[in-house]
Order: sequence, then C-alpha cells, then structure tokens
Amino acid sequence: MVNGTGCRRIINQGDQRRLIIPLSVSMSLLLIIIAGCWIYWGVQKRKLIKLKEKFFQQNGGLMLQQKLSNGSIETAKIYTAEELKEATNNYHESRVLGQGGYGTVYKGILPDNKVVAIKKSKVCDQSQIEQFINEVLVLSQINHRNVVKLLGCFLETEVPLLVYEFITNGTLADHLHDKLSASSLPWEMRLKVAAETAGALAYLHSATSMPIIHRDVKTSNILLDNSYTTKVSDFGASRLVPLDQTQLTTLVQGTLGYLDPEYFHSSQLTEKSDVYSFGVVLAELLTGKQALAFDRPEKERNLAIYFISSMKEDRLVEILDDGIMNEGSIQKMNQTAEVAKRCLRVRGEERPSMKEVAMELEGLRAVEKHSWIKVDLGIEETEHLLPIPSSYIEFGSNSGNVTATTTTSGFDSLRDQIFSTPLHGGR
Repeated sequence: MVNGTGCRRIINQGDQRRLIIPLSVSMSLLLIIIAGCWIYWGVQKRKLIKLKEKFFQQNGGLMLQQKLSNGSIETAKIYTAEELKEATNNYHESRVLGQGGYGTVYKGILPDNKVVAIKKSKVCDQSQIEQFINEVLVLSQINHRNVVKLLGCFLETEVPLLVYEFITNGTLADHLHDKLSASSLPWEMRLKVAAETAGALAYLHSATSMPIIHRDVKTSNILLDNSYTTKVSDFGASRLVPLDQTQLTTLVQGTLGYLDPEYFHSSQLTEKSDVYSFGVVLAELLTGKQALAFDRPEKERNLAIYFISSMKEDRLVEILDDGIMNEGSIQKMNQTAEVAKRCLRVRGEERPSMKEVAMELEGLRAVEKHSWIKVDLGIEETEHLLPIPSSYIEFGSNSGNVTATTTTSGFDSLRDQIFSTPLHGGR
C-alpha cells in the first residue's frame, strides 16, 4: 500500500489476522443467525401444519373425506386455507359482509370468479362432530330455489368455516326497515316472499329423512336476489352443530323478538319454533315494524304481542303498513294476518305445520293473482309451492352413511290436499 510519502507500506501478517478474524466471526454469526431463523421457520411451519392437521381431524375432515370418496356425494367441497385467503384478500375488513354474536361473514371471490359468502362462526360444539359433517353433507345436497346453497367448508381452523352462494340484493329486513328501500316492496311482493319462505321451511322440515330445523328464522336471514326471489339462509348453521332433538341446552338459541315462548321453559327448539318465528316475519311483512324495538311505546315494543292484541281488539287495519294499504285487498291481508295469528300461538302443538302455512299462503297468492277465478291450481302451479328435487339425503341408521334416495312420498297427495278445504279465517 502506498503511504503519503510515496513509499509502499507492507501489511504484515498480524494486521491481516486482525482483519480476517472479526470478518470470519461476523460471517459465522451471520450464518448461525440465518441457520437459526431457517430452523425456527421450519419448526414453526411444521407446527402450523400439525395444528392444521389437528383441527382438520378434530373437525371431522377425515370422516368427510371418507364420505365424499364414496362417489355418491360430490357437491360438498373441502376448501383449503390458501383458496379462502386469496378469495377474501386475507380476510380483509373491506370484505366483511356482516358480523354479530354469531360470527363474521366475508365476501369471497374464487379463482373461477364465482362470488361466495364465507361464514366464520364463534361457537362450535366439538362433542358432535359427526352431526356437523352430516349437516354439511345434507345442506350441500339441498337444491331448492328458495334456500341458499351451501357449497362446502374449510376445516383447518379451530372453528370450521362454511362457504355459501352469494346473494346480491340484501335481506328482507333491509327492504322492510330501510326507509330508502321499504317503498320498493309492494304487497304482492311481500306475499310472494312469505309464500316462498314458508315453502322453503316446509321443505326443510318435511322433505328430507332428517328434519332440518332452522332455529333462527328472521327477516335478516331471508335474502333476496336481483329478481326478488327469496333465499332462506343460515338454517341449521347458527351453532354449526345441530342439537339432538332430545338434548337440552343452556345457551340461548335464536333471536329475541322471534324466539318461541316455549323455549324459555323447555330449552328446546323444534319445527314449531320455526313456525312461531315465521309468524313474527309475517307480522313484519304486514306492519313494516321491527320484531323488537325499545324506542316504541312499551305495549308496542314486542311486535308479536302487539300484533296479537291488535287483532283481538279488531284494530289490525290501524297497524298495517301504510305502504301497502292502497295496493292490495284488505281481505287478503286479513287472511294473511289470521295465518300469522295461528303461527304465534303460545302452545306449539296448537300452531300449524310449515307445510300447512305454505299451502295457505300459496292459495292466497293464487287468489291475489287471479281474483276473477276460484282457487283451483293445476299440477304445475302446485309443484311450484314446494319444489321437491327428485333426490334427497337419507342417513343410514347404523353406519351413519349418507345415500341419495329418490322419493316423492308424502307429497304426491299434496296436489289433492292443497285446496280441499276452503280458506276460512286464513285457512
């Protein structure tokens, strides 16, 4: 090296050692840090994989895979973490469609550009995984025009995620109670929504070998598509795992204002609980009022109680929604109110079945649409009442296997029964 005098200074070996040793130590430390980070990352990745495998098994993934491998069930899809992260932009807050005590619903866009709704619930009963898997299989097989389609699930988290078709036009609650939307729902449309919802619930209660009880029927769980076709959502999935019909629960199910009064004594929700909740929905459609509102006078806060008392006092016309008073027949509204009144009976055994309710409402629709003729629906019109697919899911009593069964049992006589009795008092 040349110094300031123009002479070359020779670096001795001691100086070289003093440079090499720190450099070597630094390089060694860097390599150790890199190796440590790589090992840590590898360990964490293996832990994550094992955790996903644990949740997958814990949530019945192996059982679901086994049932899917039979070949008879092909519609339920098991999604991966990567698929749903990409679909929701890593669950970005801008993709949140709604959230509450039940959990959070995200809007997702799959690689094929199909838009879906991804529901992440907060509650999961790990003791009844087999029932959850059976529910996923059953609900994914339902192909009813008025029921939101369950596409599949994601099982690699502590609480499974359910993936549904996405419905674009908001909820019935939005259209009834949003001041900007309420005027767009005339009486004929409200009666259509009521009949379609009743038909969907009747199908869930009656058309499968194992009745599917919704447990949380309310206007915010009734969706409308762009053509205002009704889509019932969130049935059987409010807790993810359906309760055994003989089992009691200390957790409050359903929504206040819609909840079956018998539930407070029995702690059980049945098909007749859905009937009661649907009665509240009918009252909302007729009055335009929310099921429960603490800003109303005390006697009007609970719509079901206020609705029944108004009918007993012959004051129904006073509480009907102003937006429909001049659009439809008061007689038909009275008959619809009578149906709601019977649905709202305190004793479940005194309430009609959803099949009976669906038939009555469809009959009122027929009269509303064809007021110049007597009620006499043909086969095609009657089949529209409760559209039943040619196959449904049946559980094996011992093995728990799910098989497709072709049947029309119990519905062949529907055409003969639907209007065998006159419509007296809403019947």
